[in-house]
Amino acid sequence: MNHQPGARILIVDDEADMLETCRRILVRHLYDVRAARSPEEAERLLAEGPVDLLIADLVMPGKDGLELARLARQRDPRIGVLIITAHATIESALQATREGAFDYIPKPFTMEQLEVAVERGLEARRLREENAALRRQLEGTFDLGNIVGASPAMQNLVDLLRKIADTQANILIMGESGTGKELVARSIHANSRRRQRPFVPLDCGALPETLLESELFGAERGAYTGAEASRAGLVEHADGGTLFLDEIGNLPLSMQVKLLRVIQERTVRRLGGLHQVAVDIRVVAASNQELSRLVREGRFREDLFYRLNVVSVTLPRLREREGDVRLLAQHFVTEFAERSVKKVRGLSSAALLILERYDWPGHVRELRNVIERAVSLAESNQVMPADLPAYLTEGPQGAPLFGPFRSAKLHAVTEFERTYLRVLLEQCGGNISRAAARAGLRRTALHRLLTRHGLDARAFRSRPPAGSREDTR
Repeated sequence: MNHQPGARILIVDDEADMLETCRRILVRHLYDVRAARSPEEAERLLAEGPVDLLIADLVMPGKDGLELARLARQRDPRIGVLIITAHATIESALQATREGAFDYIPKPFTMEQLEVAVERGLEARRLREENAALRRQLEGTFDLGNIVGASPAMQNLVDLLRKIADTQANILIMGESGTGKELVARSIHANSRRRQRPFVPLDCGALPETLLESELFGAERGAYTGAEASRAGLVEHADGGTLFLDEIGNLPLSMQVKLLRVIQERTVRRLGGLHQVAVDIRVVAASNQELSRLVREGRFREDLFYRLNVVSVTLPRLREREGDVRLLAQHFVTEFAERSVKKVRGLSSAALLILERYDWPGHVRELRNVIERAVSLAESNQVMPADLPAYLTEGPQGAPLFGPFRSAKLHAVTEFERTYLRVLLEQCGGNISRAAARAGLRRTALHRLLTRHGLDARAFRSRPPAGSREDTR
């Protein structure tokens, strides 16, 4: 049996012998046991400090065990309650359950019955605390302040999300694959009044139409071959929470009609069913396709489009988020280093330069995968160019010569700077002062350029002429 030494237990019973028997059984397991002969004494002990588990007799003078349990749960909703009684009835057992008791055992009971019931109650409390901690952690993870990005495009996005998260409006998220549509959807849910209820995701393109209907709307027993029991669909599971429909543009037209009815009428009918089930859901949909174009082509219902597109959110491409590659890369390095218990703390200047010059057609998802691989391969406390995939580093420093104008221009400027600096250092023998003077730059500015391009002046140093007193720092 998995005991929890030190757990605080309060026993309340007006029978002195029963009270002492329970106390002796439980202190053997190193529980912190407190005993009370009356509900009034129990109230005083509850006020003195927190209790993990309350064991209360059902029938006592004054307040009964259920009233005391109700008071204890008002003080601490996580407290475990065990009701013991010599007057066991089905009605009292049901009432105890309604009042939050996890167990109900009749007198007389054995030592083993009490030990098992107590351990089960303490374990239930521990799980409740873990779930609450996990919920707080998840809410923190999806806090809008934790969305990584300092670019104007991302700051505008976060400002918009703050305004719409706690509304009841349906939201349509547009963006290319890998830009983080589900992360944004989860952040919206976590910052809404629905955050205590389920977030239910569905990839509309992941299932064939024959399975999609039962998955989304549920099915009654015998609705199709293999339906051996009735089951709720994802719409019902999302009741009170958020239904996230990813790649909504892949939803078949026949399913679009039924989804529209669910959104309009706030009811759902299972496949093969006769009755409508009321649901309270907020729909957040996402697409990497332009839905307005699909509407014009007759592939997406216009009325559903307007129902979903109450508020539209467009996620920027990674290459449009100036400066965010550096922030995201460092964020992912920290994340994966902690997971793998590796002492990787950051990225070298040369590695950052390669990452910032790449066009990132796979957006944040591709960058995340690249950093996960790099941290796994890193042999020092920094990610180096050798840790990056070959497609980033091979060729002329890994940058495309053709493609979007901005990327091509950045590549050309970067290559010019690197070539210029190499020739400059060779001509000046690695002498920083002479190189800065020839280039018309301050020494600090030249140092920044060399660091950005991963160049070390010492590698270009030649022996100065005899008697020369030039600065070679």
